[in-house]
Amino acid sequence: MLTNQENSLHICLPTEDRGRAMNFYAEAFGLEPKGGPSDDGIPEPLQFDLGPGVRLMLIPTGGFGWVLGGRTVANSDVSECIMSLNLENKKEVDELVERATASGGGVVAAPAQQDWGYRALVSDPDGHAWQFVAVAEA
Repeated sequence: MLTNQENSLHICLPTEDRGRAMNFYAEAFGLEPKGGPSDDGIPEPLQFDLGPGVRLMLIPTGGFGWVLGGRTVANSDVSECIMSLNLENKKEVDELVERATASGGGVVAAPAQQDWGYRALVSDPDGHAWQFVAVAEA
């Protein structure tokens, strides 16, 4: 199914403020928005390439409810999904936490060593959870 080069996976998240979201993902993750700008100068739809065949799409909250067929959009303090990013080492985890918080994100779980690796959990300005992990060497 996803092995075809033309197929892609879009991770779609609601956002209250497209400009704030665009700046956060550009500053914290170093991602560049895709697409031509709309009247407000922000690409519509607001998307970022995460890797081959994988994109993050940020949809205004009102439009997100429409996409969901009228289902309720979760409050910012509710997480139904965790995006998890594996990193090379503890230093990369710490640096990404610093960039995320400097860009308007929040720390949910401070960087800490676990039995299985070094982990931190941050949220973007809309409350979406991002886990950063440096897996322990075997």
